[in-house]
Amino acid sequence: MNFQSPDIGSPCNCKLSTEGRKKPVASWSTARSMTCLVVTALIATISLGGPGGARAFAKSGKQDSPAAASKMDSRAMDALNAMGTYLRTLQAFQVQAVLATDDVTDDGQTIQFATNVDLLVSKPNRMRLQVTGDETNRLYLYDGKNFTIYGQLVNYYATVPAPPTIKELIDKIRDRFDIDLPLVDLFQWGTDESDIKNINGAADIGPTSVGGITCEQYAFHQENIDWQIWIQLGQYPLPRKLVIRTLSDDAKPQHSEVLTWNLAPSFNDGAFAFDPPPDAHKILLDEVKPQSADTR
Repeated sequence: MNFQSPDIGSPCNCKLSTEGRKKPVASWSTARSMTCLVVTALIATISLGGPGGARAFAKSGKQDSPAAASKMDSRAMDALNAMGTYLRTLQAFQVQAVLATDDVTDDGQTIQFATNVDLLVSKPNRMRLQVTGDETNRLYLYDGKNFTIYGQLVNYYATVPAPPTIKELIDKIRDRFDIDLPLVDLFQWGTDESDIKNINGAADIGPTSVGGITCEQYAFHQENIDWQIWIQLGQYPLPRKLVIRTLSDDAKPQHSEVLTWNLAPSFNDGAFAFDPPPDAHKILLDEVKPQSADTR
């Protein structure tokens, strides 16, 4: 048995696997696969045709046409760099996120799924990630030595030896097991892996708020991709909202994330350790790139 069940498979592949539902032909997994790391998780569309888009540009005195989105606003790029620099200074934090993901069926109907993510991090080598939704309840644990996935709905778990840092772990489980964890872009903003050079359009939309927090809204464009990000104003330039859309697919599936931050979380070592329930079944992860000798 491998680990690719509907409950404990890749967290970003939001497939319609339940019997009786319409077959999806396009989804957020399409958009996710197009962009691999930091900038990839933060993409969306700039809706300039409707009242919201017109208001956004008018309120800050910026451009008022779709063509303006292709221009590079240095303020928007500076804001990305400042956010990345700040995120690299965080040593321990907790992020709770509400994710909304589109699936588009073969008859063109869009169906949206909601997922909740709770991420606890203690750098450089401890992480706890809970992913819950209508058909999902997965727990990911990393204690610096082992990485464990537990599918609570099916009561299966798998544990593998892990590298010594979160960054190395993210690379390993993606390359070896095809597991792409949600919110991993938070570990790569401001690094060489952010691939910020692929941005070819940037705009500062103006001030707004997310959950009562004052933010500045920015819009960016890459090849076949548009995205927006809301960054908290002040001394804590945290990403508070992301809206993501791919343009290369006719269905243009969209993904959004709203983030709530705790920069002083309370935890102990037990938060990152896995104690399997007595009736839990241990299984093996299905490797996409098996290694014959070195298990790490």
